[in-house]
Amino acid sequence: MTWNGISSATRMMAVLTAIGITVAVGGAANAASVRADADDLSGYKRQHLYWHACQRGSADQVGAELDHAGATCTELTVPLDYARPGGGTITLALSRLAATDTERRVGIMLLNTGGPGAPGMSDVLPIRQWMGDVGARFDLVGLDPRFVGRSTPLDCGWPTGTWTRSAGSDHAAFDRLTAFERDLAARCTRRNAELLPHVTTRNTARDMDLLRAVLGEPKLSYLGYSYGTYLGAVYTQMFPDRADRVVLDSAVDPANYGARVLREAGPANEVALRDWADWVARHDDRYGLGSTGQQVLAVVDGIHAAATRRPLRVGHYRVDRQSLPYLLLNRLGDDRDETHADLAETVQVLRQAAMSGSATPTASLADTLSFLLTGAESATGSVQAAILCGDVPVSRDPADYWRDIRQHRASEPRFGELTRAISPCAFWPQQPRELPTVVQNGVPALIVQSTGDTRTIYRHGQAMHRALTGSRLLTLRNARIHGVFGNYGNACVDGAVIAYLADGRLPASDFDCVGTASP
Repeated sequence: MTWNGISSATRMMAVLTAIGITVAVGGAANAASVRADADDLSGYKRQHLYWHACQRGSADQVGAELDHAGATCTELTVPLDYARPGGGTITLALSRLAATDTERRVGIMLLNTGGPGAPGMSDVLPIRQWMGDVGARFDLVGLDPRFVGRSTPLDCGWPTGTWTRSAGSDHAAFDRLTAFERDLAARCTRRNAELLPHVTTRNTARDMDLLRAVLGEPKLSYLGYSYGTYLGAVYTQMFPDRADRVVLDSAVDPANYGARVLREAGPANEVALRDWADWVARHDDRYGLGSTGQQVLAVVDGIHAAATRRPLRVGHYRVDRQSLPYLLLNRLGDDRDETHADLAETVQVLRQAAMSGSATPTASLADTLSFLLTGAESATGSVQAAILCGDVPVSRDPADYWRDIRQHRASEPRFGELTRAISPCAFWPQQPRELPTVVQNGVPALIVQSTGDTRTIYRHGQAMHRALTGSRLLTLRNARIHGVFGNYGNACVDGAVIAYLADGRLPASDFDCVGTASP
């Protein structure tokens, strides 16, 4: 699923790691001592963190880059089950890029760039650059959340990096998708049944607050993107007095969060595809896909029809009607020329496969196809499903999803059958252990949202703004981007966020910026 808009092939923070830590009995040396107080967290809060070099072996590029930047890394022991803190433990890996402007140090800032389930240790590197001089006033902390990356990783052995597929054109295709999603859920049940109840956003928020306490900080600041905005909002709801400066970029509607968070995103992606087609038409001399937007869309629809008849041969992959919409949606979360060009090249390859029987993928497309159609990044999809399914229940009746798709097929002809499709959560082995978090509080926060966002659509950011009554909404108009601050390079947005982080004062009222990105 790519509602964070940044799949493994196109992550805003490109460098990842997946190094295992022992589960359940606690991988850190002090695991036994920290759980000595079986009925509370006091033992955990007294643990000593050993900060060390980040690189683990010559192949660990992320660790090497962190070391080169002057970051240090450590492991935090936390309860597997916060309802039974005296029971099993897990370890969480984190990095820290310490403040260099110590005289004006604000405190710690925890980062989360989304997913859910994206590793976070490397996030300190680009975000320190994006923050400019104010970054030197914070200890930036990048955390691999529980069961992600180096933090006791969870992997269900999926044959894919994401469950996201189109339901197809008829009920037979929908039945195949239903069987596929049921199998994904069964794989997680077989391999990780004892862990799944503890893979939740509320537990990650508890981990965050435990980390704050261990570091001896009275409050923590927070910068979250996409799913990270939901995590940040949950933290403010659970620990309202411990949040300092909070920025939520490309925000989720907390009342509509869950496995069906993309359900309302179909229309935004239809609009984005038309915008992209117009751009391609203006560059017809380069791509040859049509001199008008309608001609370009006709090419896309022709590929769609061809993939419905038989899978397209792209390298050693087979692209069918159920995987094709993902390839389109995956590149619609960014309106910059580079991303438009990448999608145009993808469509060129797919058209060749439809016309001649086979085609060779670009490097970018090959990366995306590997993510989508192999198990190379099974852990990514596994933990994403575990978090979403563990947070919010969904309908367990496949007929509900088919009915929803049919009702919206005319208005969402290319994407509705994907954004409204069934997920593994319909077959998850248990319902969430806790009720979904109702976010409604007055904690100050700056919410950043672009009007053209195709993942967390604009009205979802408005909903987060209403839920956080002490917040301000910074709207980037005339832009289609998911992940604005730093990533998009809009001087107005970046300046406003940096000003807030510098002095902790929110703007007097909501305000707008105009969508102009840097090259």
